[in-house]
Amino acid sequence: MIAWRYLRAKRAEGGVSVMTWISLIGITLAVFALIATLSVRAGFRAEFVDTILGANAHVTIYAAQHQAADGRTIRSFENYDEIANEVVRVPFVTRAAPMVRAQVMANAGDRSSGVEVFGMRGADVRSIPRVGEGADAYGDLTRYDEGIAIGSGVARELGVTVGDRIRLISPNGVKTAFGTSPRVSAYEVVYVFTAGRYDIDRTRVYMPLAAAQDYFNREGLADEIEVMVTKPEEVDSIALDLMKAGGQYANVWTWRDSSGGFLRALEIEDNVMFVIMSVLVLIAAMNIVSGLIMLVKNKGRDIGILRTMGLTEGSILRVFFICGAFTGIIGTALGVALGCLFAIYIDPIFSFVNYVAGGGVWDPSIRGIYALPAKLQLGDVMSAVILSLGLSFIVTIFPARRAARMNPVEALRYE
Repeated sequence: MIAWRYLRAKRAEGGVSVMTWISLIGITLAVFALIATLSVRAGFRAEFVDTILGANAHVTIYAAQHQAADGRTIRSFENYDEIANEVVRVPFVTRAAPMVRAQVMANAGDRSSGVEVFGMRGADVRSIPRVGEGADAYGDLTRYDEGIAIGSGVARELGVTVGDRIRLISPNGVKTAFGTSPRVSAYEVVYVFTAGRYDIDRTRVYMPLAAAQDYFNREGLADEIEVMVTKPEEVDSIALDLMKAGGQYANVWTWRDSSGGFLRALEIEDNVMFVIMSVLVLIAAMNIVSGLIMLVKNKGRDIGILRTMGLTEGSILRVFFICGAFTGIIGTALGVALGCLFAIYIDPIFSFVNYVAGGGVWDPSIRGIYALPAKLQLGDVMSAVILSLGLSFIVTIFPARRAARMNPVEALRYE
């Protein structure tokens, strides 16, 4: 009751000081910034991983250099269908797709662009989450065997759409007595997809496996076996089984191998950002000390009277501890509310910021994904709440103990 009266008292009565209001606002903004930062980092990581797992193989099995049956030195699989059947039998594997992979130049009219061709069967393409059926795409994937499927970035770069034809130019074409001449073939665009990753949409082209084998001189060969599993996060546990199923020349490359460096960088950045935001919360909480010291100084006479009436040091400590802790609790609650609202309504907020800035705030060619994501997680919110309340309570103890240990004789000497 006494603490509540002190908090409600006007400044002229020696109540809550301006410093207390500053500390309240500071804690609110610090907690808001912490939750907003953690939610954006969690959303970015989730979106990045989802685009990796939704448009790329979880595991790629490729062949080491060896001699084929006809004496040629190759880095491909000859019995790729048999290997794919063996790989599918490995626990947790959902799909194993033979694939031909190469880089070519795509041309339409006076526009050209470097692309990466994935030669795969139509059923395998349809099973890719962010490329096949149900993905953000247009066109007719049932006509895949009649043409090619391209990323939306490729379509934009070349200025083509479904029904147009593009030319693919490979430097490794027909072998003649005078050397190797480039191979040029035209294909109809039957499907345009958007995987959600700029680098994928900007470079990827899917071609029927038989057509790719013919175009890249891979008759009867497959460069890789693309594998999808039920638990991508635990893919390392089955890597050895996949290598055995791939045969004696097989090597394994997981999605963690290809993106592990970036994921580790994200993890380090998450930890650094949490530490930086925690310092902001600490600075805001330290303002509670200033406000509480001023309150203790103003209430020196009250402390002396309460002590002479029989209140113990513990009671006085609780009075001023409640005054400081209440500021931390209110500031934390307001910060959590603002942070959650920011994460929930990040799309309209980002659209407004982009509009005010005149556009171009988010460049997908640099960040890889098309929008600023946010993922509100209970663990992030609870870590922000525990940090804020913990710091607020700890810094409050010191001025509260000073008030409790005040000598009532000294407090009332000049009254």
